[in-house]
Amino acid sequence: MTDNLTVSVLGTGIMGAAMARNLARAGHAVRAWNRSRDKAEPLAAEGAHVADTPADAVRGADVVLTMLYDGPAVLEVMRQAAPALRPGVAWVQSTTAGLDAVGELAAFAREHGLVFYDAPVLGTRQPAEAGQLLVLAAGPGAGRQAVTPVFDAVGARTVWTGEDGAAAGATRLKLVANSWVLAVNNAAGEVLALAKALGVDPQGFFDAVGGGPLDMGYLRAKTGLILEDRLTPPSFAVTTAAKDARLIVEAGRRHGVRLDGAAAGAERLDRAAAQGHGDEDMAAAYYASFDG
Repeated sequence: MTDNLTVSVLGTGIMGAAMARNLARAGHAVRAWNRSRDKAEPLAAEGAHVADTPADAVRGADVVLTMLYDGPAVLEVMRQAAPALRPGVAWVQSTTAGLDAVGELAAFAREHGLVFYDAPVLGTRQPAEAGQLLVLAAGPGAGRQAVTPVFDAVGARTVWTGEDGAAAGATRLKLVANSWVLAVNNAAGEVLALAKALGVDPQGFFDAVGGGPLDMGYLRAKTGLILEDRLTPPSFAVTTAAKDARLIVEAGRRHGVRLDGAAAGAERLDRAAAQGHGDEDMAAAYYASFDG
């Protein structure tokens, strides 16, 4: 197989569109589909074929990449694509779907003779657009020559977690990493909310922690979005973050671990969404500290 592949990208939101764009720029033939076609249309300028249906998108593909909202959405779309799926095609499943969903998706792959790769990514809009994502992957070594060029086009590095995508080793690592990301995001918002309530200049806090072990780039980035009112376009939307938070809490519960902070964080994100901030960057969880 040559390094120039035909790659079907199902789901062209913030992450999927950036991944499709980098695949096209790397010389791969891209066939893109999105439920809202207008989000896929700009990819035509990059040489991608914008498909009307999932089946049209996967027809003739060497690799199918899914980057949708959640596990049920992936299963629904793949069922629509099923009539055109060719046995032996590599399926790179990059949606953060949760542990139970990965099992269901892997079962679908077995039924249709697909080579399944559990391959979520770490990173948001900016690294996605720059092709600098961290790819977390699990799947058979024998088929990796088909997916490595895809991972190289969208990411700066690939971390392999195992040979069996159905075991969800990559998704497990993604949930652990996202639990930290969400915890820092929510804490950053609460710091600013408390500072506002107590009449403390946020710069005083930054000066106090600056250069020490409590300082971190992610804290500065998220608080900057709030203070400078740069919550749109989102790098990682509130609604998506809330979905991931619920997956993290459920994964912990299933394995006998109480994640009280993550559960509170999920409620916080849901509250921000209910206040009308669902499509803003997840830093907008800040507003959940206030009524209305």
